[in-house]
Amino acid sequence: MSPRKGEEKDPPPLYHVVHKLPPGDSPYVRAKHVQLVEKDPDAAIVLFWKAINVGDRIDSALKDMAVVMKQQDRAEEAVEAIKAFRNRCSKQAQESLDNVLIDLYKKCGRIEEQIELLKQKLRMIYQGEAFNGKPTKTGRSHGKKFQVTIKQETSRILGNLGWAYMQQGNHMAAEVVYRKAQLIDPDANKACNLCLCLIKQSRYDEARTCLEDVLQGKVSGSEDPKSRNRAEELLQELEKYQSAPSSSNYARSSIEDACIEGLEQLMNQWAPIRTRRLPIFEEISPFRDQLAC
Repeated sequence: MSPRKGEEKDPPPLYHVVHKLPPGDSPYVRAKHVQLVEKDPDAAIVLFWKAINVGDRIDSALKDMAVVMKQQDRAEEAVEAIKAFRNRCSKQAQESLDNVLIDLYKKCGRIEEQIELLKQKLRMIYQGEAFNGKPTKTGRSHGKKFQVTIKQETSRILGNLGWAYMQQGNHMAAEVVYRKAQLIDPDANKACNLCLCLIKQSRYDEARTCLEDVLQGKVSGSEDPKSRNRAEELLQELEKYQSAPSSSNYARSSIEDACIEGLEQLMNQWAPIRTRRLPIFEEISPFRDQLAC
């Protein structure tokens, strides 16, 4: 509908708002323009490097460049870039850079380094140093902001640590970590991963119990079609294993001993006992001396 005579036209939306670009004309802004508007990742990487070298929004430039490098299958370069330049970034940016680094290690298959960094993040939570000392942080997903609590972050990191152990084939350690995560903030995805850990150890009855929690809608995310489909696929796999002759010679007592030992090692590596403890660790402390299996 065209405006009537004498009425003013609505001003056109600002270019940088439409394309979600920062205002200005600096190397970092030009890099974002090349990345988001011109869709030229290689040229964007060059400009991000320039922004870092001249000190233009280093926090954002380093993180964005690493993400683009990962998309271009240059994850190893991105790892080295973060290690080389993160000391020039602010304290507030370090946690975000760690998250990018964990994704890069995963992309590169550097599982040991991924595990070590995840443990370091858990240690920071334990010592009250995560989220720059705040109880929550703002996250983003698909352009929307949301609040993340320490409890949710702890469970998320434990879930990532469990998955890293699974990639190593260390299903006992993965099981211990997933059980801890489910005590803190249970969800369907981690329940399915815990089930897979148990299947790998031929502990089929326990695995079935995990799946029933998802299929009966007892844990968060059970209504998600992807989670339900995965649970149903795992159930079919479980039934296949249970119908086959068992070749497992696992002794229950030896599994329990291994889980206790693994749990104590993990807890000792995360952090020494300190008085500055967040409420979530007070909640899980009573479980420390109990069986995780």
